[in-house]
Amino acid sequence: MKRKMLMTAAGIGTVAALALTGCSSGSGPAADGTVTLQMVESLTNPARTDLIRGLLDEFEKDNPKIKVDLVSPPTEQADQKIQQMLQSGKGVDVLEVRDITVGPFANNGWLHDLTSDLEAWDGWDALTDNAKSASVAEDGKRYFVPYGFYGLSLFYRTDLVKEAGFDGPPHSWADLLEQASAIQDPSKNIYGYAFRGGPNANSNVVAAIEAYVIDDLNVDDAFLMNDGSTIFAAPEAQDALDDYFALFEQASPPSAVSWGYPEMVAGFTNGSTAFLLQDPEVIATVQDSSLTEEQWDTAPLLVGPSGKAAQPLAVAGWGVAENSQNKEAATKLVEFLASAEPATEFAQANSLVPIIAAAAEDEFYSTGPWTSYVTMTENPDTYINVRQPRGVSWWTEWIQKSDQEVQKVLLGDMTTTELLKSWDEFWTEKYAAEKG
Repeated sequence: MKRKMLMTAAGIGTVAALALTGCSSGSGPAADGTVTLQMVESLTNPARTDLIRGLLDEFEKDNPKIKVDLVSPPTEQADQKIQQMLQSGKGVDVLEVRDITVGPFANNGWLHDLTSDLEAWDGWDALTDNAKSASVAEDGKRYFVPYGFYGLSLFYRTDLVKEAGFDGPPHSWADLLEQASAIQDPSKNIYGYAFRGGPNANSNVVAAIEAYVIDDLNVDDAFLMNDGSTIFAAPEAQDALDDYFALFEQASPPSAVSWGYPEMVAGFTNGSTAFLLQDPEVIATVQDSSLTEEQWDTAPLLVGPSGKAAQPLAVAGWGVAENSQNKEAATKLVEFLASAEPATEFAQANSLVPIIAAAAEDEFYSTGPWTSYVTMTENPDTYINVRQPRGVSWWTEWIQKSDQEVQKVLLGDMTTTELLKSWDEFWTEKYAAEKG
């Protein structure tokens, strides 16, 4: 199978132009017994789509009575289009399911529970514990099989860390503040940390808080403590924010007040910032930048005062539509995509933390910047995987509110204490309303 990893592609050789809610797929087998599945992806880009199509071609070759049409709507419209197709009850058999869509889709009865189907699958034991766990929803059912994880690690400039007199990268959030502040030198256009002040700024704030409260954190709902209170009401949360926002004041470029993903990554790859907290997909971007292999590396996620970190793995995978008339064939496709070679190829090409346990032994993951992820996987008592409530119906509302209030803190219009109070009240009210 080992095709060359596809990081670029000339175009999308798929049926993305189909009218998404009026597709003819979804009917039973043809007269000759051939089944045609319709599969819809959501995180679309040309190289990724081309890779998926190649995997589907292999599946079709091995299963001549199953054909697969791939639908690839633009990413910004994809989840809405998938929802329309699911609501219509036709036109989709296999679909991309993400941690932020599995809740709403399952609550509406649109996803097939794969639990019994997977019992006889011989590929289950090859999955990592994280993959097995992530496949189980809050209601105990399995609505998708993961294809990989998006997990945080620290990108750092090895040369700047050494020049500043440090023996290695930061281990804790406090270490990061110390090293980033020491490296900061605006006169040379060198800054310590690529701070996230713009879109999705809340995510790194929450990562810091979770590291500081990890000893009493509810790992199944990482916005709650074990006693049922929110993480934002914990005394340690204030310590986390004191350290985290000090990174902006002492060790970040002023323009980072509005930095989102592209600006953060550019700040690191253009050599102006020494540290970046990001997902593994950035590895390929840094490798293609002007930085040399000797100038940068990655380190495990930063720990809190107790020496542990909370790793909020974001996950996505492939599921089967409840209204599919071809569930057996659809499940077979999901199992194929989650089997060792296709899953590892997909993870490598898309810079994902893999779902296959043996992939950690692959040179791709066991050397270079991927080793930090292997380290975290091999030390689950230090780097504790947690679930954030990304599937709740108010998640979008939360993102908008929290990002706005991070901005207010950065601009001096809100204190960190006021921010924590606001976030605590928001989640306390939402949880109470949910319980009825």
